[in-house]
Amino acid sequence: MVKISLIICALFMNCVAYAQSNFNSKTIGIGVVVADIERSLDFYVNGIGMVKTGNFTINEEFGKRSGLTNGVAVAVTILKLENSPDASEWKLMSFGKKATHPNEKYIQDDTGMQYITIQVKSLKPIIERLKKQKVTFLGTTPTPLSKEAHFVLVQDPDGNFVELIGPLE
Repeated sequence: MVKISLIICALFMNCVAYAQSNFNSKTIGIGVVVADIERSLDFYVNGIGMVKTGNFTINEEFGKRSGLTNGVAVAVTILKLENSPDASEWKLMSFGKKATHPNEKYIQDDTGMQYITIQVKSLKPIIERLKKQKVTFLGTTPTPLSKEAHFVLVQDPDGNFVELIGPLE
C-alpha cells in the first residue's frame, strides 16, 4: 500500500512539474487600462518608483483582428520594478475615458483584479514620495506584520489597490 502511495505521489509530482514546464517565462505581463495615462505614469514612476522600460502601439487592424479592441488603436507603456528581463511587466494604456464600474473603497467591492503586492527593500522613500503626491494611505498604515516587515495600502489614480510590504527603513 505504501509503495502504491509513493508511486502515485511520484506520478503526481511529475505531472505538476510537466505542467509548469509549459511556460517559457516566469513572469506575468499585466495590462491595465487607465483613465489618464500621464496621471498613472506619475503615480507608478514618481510615486511607487517603477521604471519605464518600453512601449508599443496596438494599431487599429491588429486590435480588431486579435479581439483586443473593436478597431481602436492604443499606445502601451511598459513599466517594471527594475529594468530586468526577470521583472514582470505592468503595461499601462488609456482610451481617454473613465471606468464604467464604481470606485472601490475595499477589495470586496468589485470583482476582477483588485490589487497588486510589491515587496520593497525600504518603505520610507516610497511613503515620502507618495505623501508628496498627496496619495491617501488606507487603513492604519504602515501596519506592522512582523519585526522586519510593515504593510502599506494605497490606491492608484484609477482605484486599483497597491500593497507595499517591507521594512520601514
